[in-house]
Amino acid sequence: MGTYQKNLPTTLNKELEHRFVTELENNQNIVHKVCSLYTNDRDSHKDLFQEITIQLWKAYPKFRGDAKFSTWMYRVALNTAITLYRKSKKRVQTQDYDSVIFRIKADEYDDTQEKQLKLMYNAIKQLGDIDKALVFLYLEDKDYSEISETLGITEVNARVKMNRVKNKLRTILNP
Repeated sequence: MGTYQKNLPTTLNKELEHRFVTELENNQNIVHKVCSLYTNDRDSHKDLFQEITIQLWKAYPKFRGDAKFSTWMYRVALNTAITLYRKSKKRVQTQDYDSVIFRIKADEYDDTQEKQLKLMYNAIKQLGDIDKALVFLYLEDKDYSEISETLGITEVNARVKMNRVKNKLRTILNP
């Protein structure tokens, strides 16, 4: 717990903690989606989720409410993921968990959509950090004003970048 939280009176500290936990529980899917985008296995997902939660808690006392909690949460989660992703690129690559587990599918199951989603996610993972975040927010149906606020860029820049990213994805998916 940070110095700020330690110096608060106990009741105020508990109130702050309660508000944080409530907001986190109501918006935790945001963190899970970011984790899915920047990790390849369950253990890494759990580790990143924990790290993002820690960073959110550390930053929460400074959250002024100028933006929606979810927008602020996207920003902290994406910044944490990007920072850790860049650090992890220096490590040795390990076997991807999904590539070694066995899956049993029913005969009537049509996995076309699942395959298309995997292709799309693999294409998105080939993008740069900011482009990944941009696509993620776009797929979350965020409007350009919220995307620009979350990423700290202008709305016009977000639109231009998104058009460029769409072209990159088309090239990756249809070489």
